[in-house]
Amino acid sequence: MKKCAAILTAGGDSPGLNAAIHAVGRVLLRSNYRLLGFMDGFEGIAFDRFVELTDSELAGILTAGGTVLRTSRHKPNKMPLGKKQLDMTGNIVENYRKHQLEALICIGGGGTHKSAMMLKKAGLNIITLPKTIDNDLSGTDSSIGFDTALNVAASAIDSLHSTASSHKRIMLVEIMGHKTGWLTLGSGMAGGADVVLIPELPYNIDKVAEALKKRSSNGKFFSIVPVAEGAIDCVTAERIKELENDIASSSDKTRKAELKNQLSALTAYNPARIFELARKLEELTGLETRVTILGYLQRSGTPSCFDRLLATQLGCRAAQAVIQKEFGCMIAYRNGTTELVPLEEISGKRQELTIDHPWVQCAMDSGIVFGN
Repeated sequence: MKKCAAILTAGGDSPGLNAAIHAVGRVLLRSNYRLLGFMDGFEGIAFDRFVELTDSELAGILTAGGTVLRTSRHKPNKMPLGKKQLDMTGNIVENYRKHQLEALICIGGGGTHKSAMMLKKAGLNIITLPKTIDNDLSGTDSSIGFDTALNVAASAIDSLHSTASSHKRIMLVEIMGHKTGWLTLGSGMAGGADVVLIPELPYNIDKVAEALKKRSSNGKFFSIVPVAEGAIDCVTAERIKELENDIASSSDKTRKAELKNQLSALTAYNPARIFELARKLEELTGLETRVTILGYLQRSGTPSCFDRLLATQLGCRAAQAVIQKEFGCMIAYRNGTTELVPLEEISGKRQELTIDHPWVQCAMDSGIVFGN
């Protein structure tokens, strides 16, 4: 009887997911395995919703964006069922054994890797692939979808130069990245941005305004400012630190809950934030300021050639890991090749930009302002 493995995609969609599914399937089917695809992330294996991925199902998906298996953000231990959230880990283990799976391959970002780690502890043979346009997964040089999103964001910045220069405007471009600024900084550098605001380096709005006014006084009558979703000013950053310290030191449950609500309000994505930033900059600089929010365009559409190649390399190595029984690891991309990294080393960790990172140093050397 043929051995059987399974695959799922969880979290937000990213360009290149189908290329990874395609690669895993091609290698396993050629090695006389069956491959099941669970639908809608961890929901699929919890409720036993699957398709068998044969050559005909895999044909033509490599270049397509999105994921043929669909996706969701639901976690194994917090699965919505009506108005309740249930721990479905037991169901997942049961369905894994029901199908006599050799391994479960999970493609996703930080949340997916935490869930995968839980399933590993529950006794399942788990292999993961790194996928996120934020590029914030620890242990890998790049993640599936990052390059495509980078190209989309940089192209948008390129396009905005014409209207910014025509109207002598400041153009704020909101780019995805709630906790990290890889996508914002990378696209900003590639697109010739003048100021870049990222979560890792809280900004002083007066310094940002000063830099923009200086450009204007030097005869540069427009500015492009990529802003990460999670970029915050110094005052807000200090308040967040205070709240985190108060939460850690408080023993009063009611007080702690209140502080956590305040913290959530400050750290949650707020679409009004960038418009308030635009209003303040226009007031401080006297320059007309406009906002462009790229949103889901950044992770939509056809994957770049690099993402197709990356996903194919990672997918092929994941399939080989199944065959060779190398479980409990993420297939990382390092120095142009693939490596197996134990899930314990990367689960719950985030790869952030630091002040001494080559990208940050290069940006500063070339005159890009962070406002910090």
